[in-house]
Amino acid sequence: MIDHSSIDMKVLRQIGWDHWDPLGIRQWKDPAWRKAAADEYDSYLLHAVGMVLQNSSLEAVAAYLDKIVVINMGIGPVNAAIHNASARTVDAMAACLRTGSYDARDAQ
Repeated sequence: MIDHSSIDMKVLRQIGWDHWDPLGIRQWKDPAWRKAAADEYDSYLLHAVGMVLQNSSLEAVAAYLDKIVVINMGIGPVNAAIHNASARTVDAMAACLRTGSYDARDAQ
């Protein structure tokens, strides 16, 4: 069992919203829907951060997120935009684990 306690779930979600969000939930105008969907990516992000904690290469973790977008979400073939979003997400996770903090302003 992987100990995910080294990264706060709220922070992990923020990283997902800031860098990944393949379904575009963050852009929804209805705050009730956005709140209801807050945990939409949790299982994927937890698995990805677990891979980082197990010393998987960052490229392998990004490939996992790419696979989720294509296979689980059916969004289409991996293109540069999808892969770049996955890679930025993994980089932010790794940096957060390394430093113990995440600044959403870094996502801009």
